Amino acid sequence: MLEFNFTPFPLLTTERLILRKAVIEDAPEIFFLRSDPRVLKYIDREPAQSLEEAQQFITLITDNLESNNGINWAISLKDDSRLIGTIALWRLIKEHHRAEIGYTLHPDFQGKGIMDEAMKAIIDYGFNVMNLHSIEANINPDNKASQNLLERNNFVREAYFKENYYHNGIFLDSAIYSLVNREDRVF
Repeated sequence: MLEFNFTPFPLLTTERLILRKAVIEDAPEIFFLRSDPRVLKYIDREPAQSLEEAQQFITLITDNLESNNGINWAISLKDDSRLIGTIALWRLIKEHHRAEIGYTLHPDFQGKGIMDEAMKAIIDYGFNVMNLHSIEANINPDNKASQNLLERNNFVREAYFKENYYHNGIFLDSAIYSLVNREDRVF
């Protein structure tokens, strides 16, 4: 079974991005990401109602980090420390060397390759530092941008569940994508 230790926090950098620990000062940006209808269009959860909820979310991800049960990075541009998105490896299944990836991005930064750049860094970290064997993504099948992002990063759709998720009075479908760590894979 895998064991994780996220102390000290793994600060990651890419060509344009800094992937850092979310801090309480990020609460206004987290609140935006968790309440904006454009961001939530395919996330299928109730929007955050207050800045306090965003602060509670930051506390939750900090608790998961400290207990080594999940890791969530704040995405910032190298020339601006403001949080523009988040990306996480969570729902860690240590005995199966598996994690789920989740991500959000401010609409002003979508379509610019930012999440693709962040995802490549997180996949590399998951496979080469955490020693994961596979990474899963659970998306709303109508989210074509997320589907394309996953497929560009070699994720394969493994399952399609009809009406397995209840939200806002209706049953929704889910698509499950997976990426398996292969020795010949280059990140």
